Formats: sequence, C-alpha cells, structure tokens
Amino acid sequence: MAGLVAAARARELGLDVAVHEKGTRVGGSMLLSSCVIWRHREWDDFRGECPTGDARLQRVVWERLDDAIAWLESLGAPVVWDETGNPRTAGKRFDPRGLASVLADAAGDITMSSDGTDGEGATILCTGGFQGDADLVAEHIAPAAPLRLRANPWSRGDGLRRGLRDGAGASPGLHEFYGRNMPDADFRDDEFVSGAQLYGRFARVFNERGDEFFEGEVSWSENDLVQATAHQPNARAWYVLDDAALDHRVRERTVADMVAAASTAVDPARLPFAAPPGARVAVRVSPGITHTIGGIHVDERARVLRPDGSPVEGLYAAGADAGGIAAGGYASGLAAALVLGLVAAETASGAI
Repeated sequence: MAGLVAAARARELGLDVAVHEKGTRVGGSMLLSSCVIWRHREWDDFRGECPTGDARLQRVVWERLDDAIAWLESLGAPVVWDETGNPRTAGKRFDPRGLASVLADAAGDITMSSDGTDGEGATILCTGGFQGDADLVAEHIAPAAPLRLRANPWSRGDGLRRGLRDGAGASPGLHEFYGRNMPDADFRDDEFVSGAQLYGRFARVFNERGDEFFEGEVSWSENDLVQATAHQPNARAWYVLDDAALDHRVRERTVADMVAAASTAVDPARLPFAAPPGARVAVRVSPGITHTIGGIHVDERARVLRPDGSPVEGLYAAGADAGGIAAGGYASGLAAALVLGLVAAETASGAI
C-alpha cells in the first residue's frame, strides 16, 4: 500500500519514479486483507487506544485520512462498503485486488522480484515491516515460540535494516505486532480474514497449563490478547465457550459460525485441563503475525530520523517501516500506509 501510494503521488507531482517490488506480485499484505481503511472517530480515542504511540504521526494520519481516501476514490479505486461497520471508527472498505490494480497502474513501471536499490535521488522505504524474518521477530518480539505468518512472505525487514545502516533511530513499539489468533492448524492466505478467531473477549482463555493468563478486559480489537498469547507456553491458547458466548455476533457472523469453521474445535472433555462449568466447546488457537508495529523513527513529514532527531538526507519511510504509530494498542495499518505514503512523496517533491 505505502509504496504504491507513494509512487502514484510522486508521479502526480511530476517526479521520475522507480518502484522496486521484492515480491512476485504487487499489493503486499494489503492484497490479503479485508481492506478496511479506517481511523478512530474521535482523536481522544486514538490516543487512548495507542497511548505510547507517536502523537505527531497519529495526528497526521487522523487528520489526513478522509482526504486520502477521497484521493483513492478519485483514482478509481473500487469501494465495497462506505463505512467500516464499527461505530468507533470511520473509513471505507475497498476491494483489495481492484485497489492494488488501480495503484499499480498509477505507480508506473515496477521492477518485480527486486532486492532494491541505492540509486540516485530520494528513497522511500516501504517494505512492510519485519514479520517475515523469524530471526528479527525472535530478537525484538521474543515470543514463546515462532509465530506463524499471516502476511505476504516478502516483508523481511529490508527497510529496517537499510534505515539502521544509514543511521536511523528505532521507533517505539519495536516489541509489538498486529495479528490475529488463528486456529492452531495450517491456513492458506485466502483464509487470513475468514479464519481469524475474533471472539476471545467472549471466551474464557487458558494457556496449555490451564491458567487464565489474560488480566483485565480484552479490547474490542483483541490485538492485546493476541500479543499476550504469543508469550504463553508454545505460543498457544484455548478459547473455551459456553452457550451465551456462542450466540454473540462479530460483524456478519456469530461466534458459533466462526467456531464451526475452526478445524481445532473440540469437546471440552478433551481439554488438557479441567473444563470450567458450562463449557460447550473449546478451540485451540495460535497467533498469526500480520505486521510489526515498531520500526524506523520518522517525523510528521515521513523523514527518517537519527537518534538525535536530525533527518537522514534523502531517506523517507512509510507503511509498517515507519514504526510507532500504533504503539501500545491497535490502529489501521492501511490508514498509516496510505497517509504516510502520500506524505513521503509530497515531502520528497518539496510540496510540503
């Protein structure tokens, strides 16, 4: 998302653009997502949900997103829903394949299966984070077991490594990630959305030892529960549900619908610990990592910053490479990618 947006906007502003794509197709993990691009309706909710994130960057995303979505629509990006379906948030849902196609056309020539370049002129890092590199995940996030990838396979920390090589500082939230608890079984990339077990707040949640490990209320996004699961023995958990839990709805599906689609659902009598009274079904889950939250430190103009706060000349970052926006919580990664992709192109062109 960020790279295609930056390239399309830079071409609009009259710049010569060379796009280097590591993968064998365009669209990154955006192509595999539900493609809802959103912001919190209220600024205070954004700050409250992501309290350790960079407030300057959060403000840029929050203030510019509506216009950025309108810019996507002006390019012909196909809208599926005109709202998010969540009263806490504002935004739109796009068709991911249609959006990727529109942005790729606007971005111009794209070199596929590329390892990047140190070419002349400004460079905008948009490699999508480091969730695809098991060593970096183990170093910075340090889960109890390797996390399964719920993202494209090419986001392996190239942007982070390039930024650090050139003197960049790291952002807040380097130990955090966004993901979903998935059934503890193999899943395909077309099951990233449909297979997500997004009902932990209605369940009783146990680790493999039978301990209820999550303290307090699970957030509406459940990203806090996913990150907590990553630090449990073997990075696994059991969602144990009673009749009332199964009747809850999450968007267009009931919890019972999601459980029925989970291949790891079992009778509570088969749990490795004593089931709580009233339990009707249990689902074994493990975290799938979608994108990292920490990364390179940037300012509100998407300029890569050194640890002393000075900019690295000619180097910018957007998307998951620009870390720290959602630190401490959860916010739309696609919204940050869209807005900072635009900002990076405009800064590089001298427009802002």
